[in-house]
Amino acid sequence: MPLTLTLTEGVLPAGKEKEAVQQITDSLLKTHGLTGNTVMTPNITANVHIVPKGSSFSGGQEFLGAWAEWKVPSFALADQAIIKQHFDEVTEIIHQLSGKKQPKDNIYVNAIHAVDGAWNLDGRAMTNEELGEAISKG
Repeated sequence: MPLTLTLTEGVLPAGKEKEAVQQITDSLLKTHGLTGNTVMTPNITANVHIVPKGSSFSGGQEFLGAWAEWKVPSFALADQAIIKQHFDEVTEIIHQLSGKKQPKDNIYVNAIHAVDGAWNLDGRAMTNEELGEAISKG
C-alpha cells in the first residue's frame, strides 16, 4: 500500500520526513488492527516529495501544504470510523512534527481505492479475497 507524502519545503524540519512516514505507517497498521503483521508491514511503502516553496497553491495563491495520499485495495480505509481516526492521526502527526507550525487546515489526507483484482502483492496480482488470505497469515 503505497503512501505518497508531499510537503512544501519548510513544512517539516529537514530530516523529519522519515519520522513522519514511520508514524503514518504505524497509524495505518494500528487502525486496521494489523500492528506487527509480517505480511502487511513490509508491503506498506512510501515516497516523499518535497515541493519547492512557491510551487504549492491554495485558491490560486502560494501557501505551505502537506498531502498524504494512500493507494489501497478497496477494503482498506473503507470503514468510516477507521478513516476518521487515521486521517485525524496523520493530520496530528504532521502538525506535531512541524513544531505545531503547519496549520491543520493545510494538511490534506486522502485514499484512492484500487478495483478488486488490481493489486499486486509478492509479485502477482491478487483479488481482495486472495489479499485477505495472505494478510491473515501474517
